[in-house]
Amino acid sequence: MQPRPLTAQPNVIRRRVAFLLLPGFSLLAHASAIEPLQMANQLSGEMLYHTATLSMDSQPVRSGAQLSLLAQHALSESLGPIDLLLICAPTPLPYTLPAKLNEWLRAHQGRGVSLGGLAGGTEVLARCGLLDGYRATLPWQRFEAFSQAYPQVTLSQQLFEIDRDRLTCAGGTAAMDMMHTLIGQHHGARLAEQVSEQFVCDRIRLADERQHVPLRSRLGHAPQSLVDAVTLMEANIEEPLSTLELAEHLGISRRQLERLFKKYLQAVPSRYYLDLRLQEARKQLRETDRAIGDIAFATGFSSGAHFSTAYRNHFGMTPREERLA
Repeated sequence: MQPRPLTAQPNVIRRRVAFLLLPGFSLLAHASAIEPLQMANQLSGEMLYHTATLSMDSQPVRSGAQLSLLAQHALSESLGPIDLLLICAPTPLPYTLPAKLNEWLRAHQGRGVSLGGLAGGTEVLARCGLLDGYRATLPWQRFEAFSQAYPQVTLSQQLFEIDRDRLTCAGGTAAMDMMHTLIGQHHGARLAEQVSEQFVCDRIRLADERQHVPLRSRLGHAPQSLVDAVTLMEANIEEPLSTLELAEHLGISRRQLERLFKKYLQAVPSRYYLDLRLQEARKQLRETDRAIGDIAFATGFSSGAHFSTAYRNHFGMTPREERLA
């Protein structure tokens, strides 16, 4: 059964959201971004978001899955005022951007238009100089290349970033979490939660949640002994190993292990281990109904008080406050 529309609000703000599709774009990312807006309209009984799709010309745009989508408007057409422009592009971006696209995008800067990138759309904005001085993210596979190419952009490893009038995400279903968050900011958490429920999402992932990056990709060209050390840590969250025990398992000295962590992870082993355990605790607090005390023991803390203190020092709030947030 469909939930009843929320009570219509007087003087509701309606927003125009445009999606620019570039060849090779992700159908999943595009759908994950546009469908929540349409669902928000349906559930609220209001046209909260008017959406439009754009292409460089009047021809269909082929996605990365080799399916074509016919956009409603060409870039040359007059659309009227736009509140949010989201660029859907592949990653990595395999072609040079047309000069007219660069000029068209830059023309929106400073005109009250928020600009966003889904997956490779982040690189489009960066190439046009529209992310300088902003925090931004994109799919984890592009972290290293992007950070080298665009040092003027503060690269984040989060699922998505909303920094002032710039929105970027890792693509895929992260686009849905970003749009749920945006709907919540615009029209309240209740509507955002209802939209999320319609897509059978257990919860709305928050902006401060990191992308899951495979271990070897996270550590790059680090020695195998460091990869093995982190693997051991991730496998022993409930009963943490000491730094000496880790070193003995790996057949290296404690000092060697500490040097590896400092060189490649900029942290001592114990601090890195604590971060892993606290991140796991945060995940359980957000995704399960387990008692806080049970989570404390499951992540290697000897008491609830110790867990609460460590959690507050790391995240700026207690476990109880995290669950109520």
